Amino acid sequence: MNSPSFSEWMGATQTRVEAALAQHAPSNDCIPARLHEAMRYATLGGGKRIRPLLTFAAGELTGAKQTTLDTVACAVEMIHTYSLVHDDLPCMDDDVLRRGRPTCHIEFDEPTALLVGDSLQTLAFELLASQTQSNPANQLEMISLLAHASGSRGMAGGQAIDLASVGKALNQTELELMHALKTGALIRAAVLLGALAGNALTKEERQSLDRFAKRAGLLFQVIDDILDCTASTATLGKTAGKDEAADKPTYVSLLGLDAARIYADELRSEALAALAIFGERATRLTQLADFICHRQF
Repeated sequence: MNSPSFSEWMGATQTRVEAALAQHAPSNDCIPARLHEAMRYATLGGGKRIRPLLTFAAGELTGAKQTTLDTVACAVEMIHTYSLVHDDLPCMDDDVLRRGRPTCHIEFDEPTALLVGDSLQTLAFELLASQTQSNPANQLEMISLLAHASGSRGMAGGQAIDLASVGKALNQTELELMHALKTGALIRAAVLLGALAGNALTKEERQSLDRFAKRAGLLFQVIDDILDCTASTATLGKTAGKDEAADKPTYVSLLGLDAARIYADELRSEALAALAIFGERATRLTQLADFICHRQF
């Protein structure tokens, strides 16, 4: 029997993740109903689900159970969604559009959006801590990895650098550090958590997968910067041209559009080279790297 095409696999996985998120997100019928409604609004019905896709692809590499990956992918996506809700707040990027809809604080209000982010973050760790794992050490490592990726030495730290860099000229090393934390850390966690949900990798395999995850994280950000200045708001589902308008340092502002595209191709090649050790087992990760590099939204 032939395996599903990439588009079929991606669609089926996105549908599966959406159902799992709907199951794990608190019901609107539960008190406090308005907070839970806002949590579901922010979490469901949109997004590319790149991080859950990476989790499932890495889990496929190590033979992880689909039901385990459901929980892990939801935890990663809830951290991502919390970061978007907070990122859109007036005290951060002050945006009004996300995933083609009004941002959470516009649809509800700022205090509710703040609590949505807080609640999604804690729910993510509740999910990881409460799942039944045959290997408790792996479960603890998952929690530790996700916490590190989310905190001051990961996503939150990258956001702090981003806010402090408005109007400043960063060199490429400084820009890559910022994005390795702000964007790359959670993408890396999505890959490594998916792999940890299955059979153990050798030390060499783990290092190779880590290299892939880091290059894929930077690749995602470079493409994001390119799309911010080349795609429309309707296509992106968020405000286009926001980085340039806010005078934020980006790969396009640093390198120029053509050079940024060349750099994206280099990052893709490096990511794929890191997967060579896995052969056909890494087919889905390879396809995802191509998708990230060539995406239009």
